[in-house]
Amino acid sequence: MATNLRLNERTAKALREAAESRGKSQQQIIREALERFLGLEEELTDRDRAIASGLVKEGTPYRRAAPTLVLPAGMTSLELLDRDDR
Repeated sequence: MATNLRLNERTAKALREAAESRGKSQQQIIREALERFLGLEEELTDRDRAIASGLVKEGTPYRRAAPTLVLPAGMTSLELLDRDDR
C-alpha cells in the first residue's frame, strides 16, 4: 500500500539523518517505526539491535562475540602476550 506522509522540517531532517547514519532508506526507517508502534515487529536479533542502534551499518557482517579465553587468576592479557611495552 502506498501512502503520502507530510512531516515538519525538524522530523524530516531527523529522518534523513537517521537513514543516512544507519545506511537505510527513509522508507525502511518509517516502516520499522510503524511496525514497532503497532506491535507488529518480529523478535529482533542481536544484529538487528546493533543496526537499529547505529552501531553497525546495514550490510556489514556482524556476529556477537563471546569470550572464550579465561586467564588464570592474577594474569593479565599483557602478560599472556609476553609483551614488554614499558
